[in-house]
Amino acid sequence: MEMYENENDQVDAVKRFFAENGKALAVGVILGVGALMGWRYWNSHQADSARGASLSYENTVSAIRADQPQTLAAAEKFAADNKNIYGALASLEVAQQFVDKNELDKAAAQLQQGLSATSDDNLKAVINLRLARIQVQQKKADDALKTLDTIKGEGFAAIVADLRGEALLSKGDKQGARSAWESGVKSNASPALSEMMQMKINNLSV
Repeated sequence: MEMYENENDQVDAVKRFFAENGKALAVGVILGVGALMGWRYWNSHQADSARGASLSYENTVSAIRADQPQTLAAAEKFAADNKNIYGALASLEVAQQFVDKNELDKAAAQLQQGLSATSDDNLKAVINLRLARIQVQQKKADDALKTLDTIKGEGFAAIVADLRGEALLSKGDKQGARSAWESGVKSNASPALSEMMQMKINNLSV
């Protein structure tokens, strides 16, 4: 560390420092302020974009009517154009419309699109549950089991067990279905879901 004999030496040293580094400091301050302003602008822009996407999602989804195909087409377009959580939620809504029309291939395609639009693990789990249910309806039990394998978290364990039992039973694997449902009954299932799985187990014995 540089030593100073008196206060004047300190002042001279400070002057030299600013003379030698003044420009760099000024640039640094400007960049720092610019970065802060840029960050605030970005956050503001992101918030505005999120609000806009949320409003568009609400308007698009609430307008869907079974007797007006153009409203479903508009929701499909919104889902395809928005690679974010709102696009994924729209895909869920559109997929349900296709399920109601018994167009299961289109419903599954919408859910696959929704999966690619979000990184939220909980939303992905919900989409995969819907997808697995459709795959069971499509008689694609192996695909459904693979889809269920991707769902993690104790909160989904009971529903996954129920669907796993359905998929295995559709393959003729009664023992596998029984094991899945018994596991579900022992998990944190709601009373209603637990009772339903127990009924399915009882029906296997009939």
